[in-house]
Amino acid sequence: MWPIFLCLNHMEFSTSLKKNSDFQVVYRQGKSKGNRFLIMYVVENHLDINRLGISVSKKVGNSVVRHHFCRLVRESYRLHEKVFNSGLDIVVVAKKSAADASYADIESALLHLAKLHDILL
Repeated sequence: MWPIFLCLNHMEFSTSLKKNSDFQVVYRQGKSKGNRFLIMYVVENHLDINRLGISVSKKVGNSVVRHHFCRLVRESYRLHEKVFNSGLDIVVVAKKSAADASYADIESALLHLAKLHDILL
């Protein structure tokens, strides 16, 4: 019998935004709010799920730093996705200060912006 592996990082109610055209729609039509570490764009997607996109410029740091930031945002969102409204496209953009941010900083910044956008249940 083969072992069954569970993906611990799987988002239950969400998927990722991958296409550049999807990101552009969110940037053009979405509302944006920012804080010290993040900028969040939100637009309705008329689906039953949320789609999360993360954008990190090379100005933030090298590939290791950028990937670390992506993992922090994805994990913060995954742990709190049950309190987010559904049917949204969300793009999170890193500010330069996010390079030195801890997990707690990113988690707090993400939830703060979600409250400002009024997308929490």
